[in-house]
Parts: sequence; structure tokens; C-alpha cells
Amino acid sequence: MNNQIKEVLLSEEVIKEKVKVMGAKITEDYRGKDLIVLGILKGSVFFMSDLMKEIKIPCKMDFMAVSSYGDATESSGIVKIIKDLDFEIKGKDVLIVEDIIDSGITLKYLMKYLSARNPNSLEIACLLNKPERRKEELQVKYLGFDVPDYFLVGYGLDYAENYRNLPFVGILDEKVYKK
Repeated sequence: MNNQIKEVLLSEEVIKEKVKVMGAKITEDYRGKDLIVLGILKGSVFFMSDLMKEIKIPCKMDFMAVSSYGDATESSGIVKIIKDLDFEIKGKDVLIVEDIIDSGITLKYLMKYLSARNPNSLEIACLLNKPERRKEELQVKYLGFDVPDYFLVGYGLDYAENYRNLPFVGILDEKVYKK
């Protein structure tokens, strides 16, 4: 698998340090609040798991599954909710955890969808941001890294459901996905 990675963009160590810093800031900001950490499946699982270990206050976790990609490498622009929330979020402080923001279409839709449920607050924590690809503007309160416009895999990011288990974020060799 590693021979299909053109370059390691973010090492496991660099990611761990950034997640620790983000967790400390979230702990500080949400102390005394009723926090629900909401992971967007499947990509956010690695980031969310590590981030929650660094949040040193009580919090609940929930997941949603949304899609605008399918097996494609480009967003279709049509957002489909595959799994909705298990918890009521009215009056709660909700922190959406996302692995990467690309076009912003899915997350913009999700913010509007969740806002209609009247949470006390609704913010975003995102590990990776591709500003060059943005089609919808978003306010990201907790951001890990701005990254260049390459096809990235690892640490939850996939290509056709593969490579998620890599402990780093790497640039996938074009020969793999441009067959």
C-alpha cells in the first residue's frame, strides 16, 4: 500500500501534536457546557477518536453518515443523509468533527440541517482544509491544517474505501485513481 503513496504530507507525529493542541482548546472553550461531539462517518473516525482522548471534559458522541461522493473522486453536489443522529441536540453545544473540507457543499448543507434542530451552538472541528477547492464558505472554529489540492489518503481519508488505516496523511499516486 505504501508504494502507492507519492509523498507523506503529514506524519503521524505531526498529526498527534496538532490534535493535542486542538483538544486542549476545545476543552477550554466548552468547559461547563453540554457538549456533543458529532463525527461524520466514515472519514472522521480516526481524527474524532484521537481528538476525544484530548478533550478533558465530559462530552457525548454521536455520528452521522452523509454522502456527496459515492465511489467518485469529485463531489456530486447532492447531499444524502445515510445515518441521522441518535441524540436530541436542541439546547446542546454541538461540535461537528470532519476529516477534510473540500468543496464545503456537504458541510454547508449539514450546518443548515442541524441548525434547524436548535442547538445552543454549532461549530466545526476539521483536521484538513483544502481552500483551493471551496465552493461554499464555512466558518471552521478548530482547524488542523490547510493542505494543497492533491488526492489525500490515510488517517481516515480513503480512495474507494482503501487507505483509511494509514497512520499518516499522504498524497496518493495518480496512477492509482486515474486508471
